[in-house]
Amino acid sequence: MTALTPREIMIKQSEGSVPKAEGSTGKLFVLAMLAGAFIALGAQASLMASFNLTSDPATFGVGKVVMGAVFPVGLMMVVLCGAELFTGNCLMVIGILDKRIRISQMLRNWAIVYIGNLIGSLIIVFCIAYSGLWDSGAGLLGAVTVKTAVGKCSLSFGRAVILGVFCNFLVCLAVWMATGSQETIGKIFAIWFCIGLFIISGFEHSVANMYFIPAGMIAAGNDAYVSLLGLDTGSLTLFGFLIKNLLPVTIGNIIGGSIFVGVTYWGCYRDRKIQ
Repeated sequence: MTALTPREIMIKQSEGSVPKAEGSTGKLFVLAMLAGAFIALGAQASLMASFNLTSDPATFGVGKVVMGAVFPVGLMMVVLCGAELFTGNCLMVIGILDKRIRISQMLRNWAIVYIGNLIGSLIIVFCIAYSGLWDSGAGLLGAVTVKTAVGKCSLSFGRAVILGVFCNFLVCLAVWMATGSQETIGKIFAIWFCIGLFIISGFEHSVANMYFIPAGMIAAGNDAYVSLLGLDTGSLTLFGFLIKNLLPVTIGNIIGGSIFVGVTYWGCYRDRKIQ
């Protein structure tokens, strides 16, 4: 089947903002928990697949490629199975510009979905912690889980915003391209390459960090993990998680998705004469 044109994708995104804006709180919350769990599972699997490589500076780049090959499964499940993901919902701004929904409706959706994403992610964090999987590789997976969280909580506010902008620019482009495909395999490839690019590049995704950082905080309670790579875990605090990382990354994600993709494409294709 022929893929949708950018103009048709924009219209479909605009129309799709309505059920998101009008959805019941319960339904949105459950679907958001699922999305948080899906992204968290992708994050965990990407660490499992790459920890031997990312723990060594000599093979760090190759490890990021491996992470980039595995992590996109999370967004594939969100798009193909149906779930509510905060970062993708930044495209709801198109519905506002088309006057299909109100700003208050979008903000309501964002609040419900953001909290649901967080809870879904934390459920996976606690399950993985209980599972003992961080002992994999003689504890090296646990050490890399801590190292990943430390790196994220050590970013300056400005750097975290910029990395968040580029991340959701790519995430929303992945959603945009997947919307344009009429076939499942097309959606999979659209997601895989864009999401792989953001992971390999080291950009920051607020919902993914709802897994990466709490997981690192819990794993840091095991001295064996911390000592394995000689890590300084002083940045792994609630303040480091919520204020130093999640806040600036979320701001960047909103800018990258809503403005760089949503507003830009609406501005280019809002005139029905443009094909």
